Amino acid sequence: MSMDGMQDEGGENGPIRVLLVDDHGVVRRGMQAYLAMLDDMEVMGEASDGRQAIERITALESNDRLPDVVLMDLVMPHMDGIAATSAIKERWPQIEIVALTSFIEEEKVQAALQAGAAGYLLKDAEADEVAAAIRAAHRGEVHLDPAVAKRLMQSLRTPKAQEIVEPLTDREREVLVLVARGETNKEIGRHLGISERTARTHVSNILGKLGLASRTQAALYAVREGIVSTAEAT
Repeated sequence: MSMDGMQDEGGENGPIRVLLVDDHGVVRRGMQAYLAMLDDMEVMGEASDGRQAIERITALESNDRLPDVVLMDLVMPHMDGIAATSAIKERWPQIEIVALTSFIEEEKVQAALQAGAAGYLLKDAEADEVAAAIRAAHRGEVHLDPAVAKRLMQSLRTPKAQEIVEPLTDREREVLVLVARGETNKEIGRHLGISERTARTHVSNILGKLGLASRTQAALYAVREGIVSTAEAT
């Protein structure tokens, strides 16, 4: 989901600033070597666990140099990637996080996304896939490894009729389509001529009616039910 090419994108004021968090030094060095070759990315630093990542970000904040995207390993000592993701998103909501792990464990995928991760990649992903996920996260989009997206779509439960208080309204279906396309509440509001708060309320109502926990699940639901095509979804 949300594939893009190798084109340089960069942030509004320069390259996309990236922090690498992984307890394996060889992984960090490999990622840094690759990202250093891209004109639209700048590696701000490294951390070996979630606790150290928060310390690094705090230090960068003091210099007004917060990272735009954190590439976050999930399985680490001291503080794992899920706990770190939650802590970072609570303190610095503007920072996007791409989760990186060696295997697909549905529970961890869901936990990472619910903690606020904007992407989920396997460590055997191609280097350009990692770059694509970082760029997508920086744009505010969700990027899932194709194998992860497939697993989530297969496991996504179909709400039972009695679980849905009422069907989605026409407006809620419009909002669901835009959620599936990766638009933020602010973008949805602008697109439909409603306030960001109203858009947020619509999204909340949609998740409640469908018995879903996240925007990513809503996007997968929209694809599976044919409300949008795979090509339209992020």
